[in-house]
Amino acid sequence: MATFATPDTILHWYRDLVAKKYYGSKSRGAGRPRKPAEIVSVLLRMAKDNPRWGYTRLRGALRNLGYEVGRNTIKRILKEQGLEPAPMRGKSDSWATFIKAHLGAIAGADFFTVEVLSLAGLIRFYVFFLIDIASRRIEIAGISPSPDGAWMAQIARNLLDAEEGFLVGKRYLILDRDPLYTGDFRRMLEAAGVKAVRLPPRSPDLNAFAERFVLSIKSECLLVRGICDERSASLSCTITRRGTIKGWGTRRSCQYSSRRIATVPSAGLSVSVVC
Repeated sequence: MATFATPDTILHWYRDLVAKKYYGSKSRGAGRPRKPAEIVSVLLRMAKDNPRWGYTRLRGALRNLGYEVGRNTIKRILKEQGLEPAPMRGKSDSWATFIKAHLGAIAGADFFTVEVLSLAGLIRFYVFFLIDIASRRIEIAGISPSPDGAWMAQIARNLLDAEEGFLVGKRYLILDRDPLYTGDFRRMLEAAGVKAVRLPPRSPDLNAFAERFVLSIKSECLLVRGICDERSASLSCTITRRGTIKGWGTRRSCQYSSRRIATVPSAGLSVSVVC
């Protein structure tokens, strides 16, 4: 053996064999094991719902739930998720948080048309509706074959009624550039504390909830029912004294399926659209 290895080499081989026997890096993961996803989810929810809670306060809240997490671990998790420390997190709200906080004060409005088959041919009726952005509640404000400024003024008075008005408690109403939203109509809204937010031209995506309702009621209700007279237009567009929009949001498996949809009596009528 002395002809091909020195004593130092043999000792080096011996030490390598001993080291390999007790070397356990292959059976270990990289670094400290990560916290379970459940703890991370609870922590992130606490941090977002309570933006002024610091690391120590969050640690105490987690301990109350039976989770033992260190301050540095909380700091690392929040940093990985892009959440600032408590002072900054409490002063800068995200757009999602800002919009969610103000949804209850916003409503949208729009028109859609219904073609009614009569003895004189097809007659176009205009349906004016509003939608509560927070609850997706729909109000059919009026239906007319020839809406004008006086008709819109009466609609505004109905919507602003102190007891049953749909816009009671609302601060903003999203409108497009339709000329039927006359100056008098907008001034009546603003006199009652409701600001008319007029969208840029050709931007229906900025009133997306109203546009989605128009698509739903036309494709799933109006276009699959024959509308043969003014009475049926007034509700299938069925005239009832009191009613509910029953088709949208209750019989569709869509993102609004859990929303409660209802109407409030409009200009002389209450509408029930049954799909």
